[in-house]
Amino acid sequence: MAVEQKEVRWLSESEMVAWRSYIVATMRLRQRLHRELSERHDVTLADYEVLVCLSLQPDRRMRMTELASMLGSTKSRLSHQMVRLEADGLIRRTRDPADKRGVVAEMTGSGAELLEGAAPTHVEGVREHLIDLLSPEEQRVLGQAFGRVLEHLSEIDGLPRLPPITS
Repeated sequence: MAVEQKEVRWLSESEMVAWRSYIVATMRLRQRLHRELSERHDVTLADYEVLVCLSLQPDRRMRMTELASMLGSTKSRLSHQMVRLEADGLIRRTRDPADKRGVVAEMTGSGAELLEGAAPTHVEGVREHLIDLLSPEEQRVLGQAFGRVLEHLSEIDGLPRLPPITS
């Protein structure tokens, strides 16, 4: 059975500039934010993001499947990460009381202390390396554009829609 091939819509020069700028800038931004957190607080950006997600929950607890979805991670990758975080005393994992098959991650007091200490460094980095470089209009457009991208990817991957991020 022959597979019908669609004609490729190659990127124009301006589209290529937008794409490459996005790819390289986001990679370098994440590397910079990671380095600042690692050097000042001995925490990776990925681990910091786990703690942020847990802190957004009223009881600082979340099902592992929901946490993986919120982080854009796989359950397997998150599970390996949680082993490290648990060994460091920053989170604990327990069975979900509502569904004994599920696992819940909960931020510990030590995790909350680390997050509280590292948050100013992270926010300063986000401001210095991104937010303060953009006008308020550019910030709004960026938020709308990537909100659409996130919604599209969630939809085609069959993932639950994340709650809207509002100011």
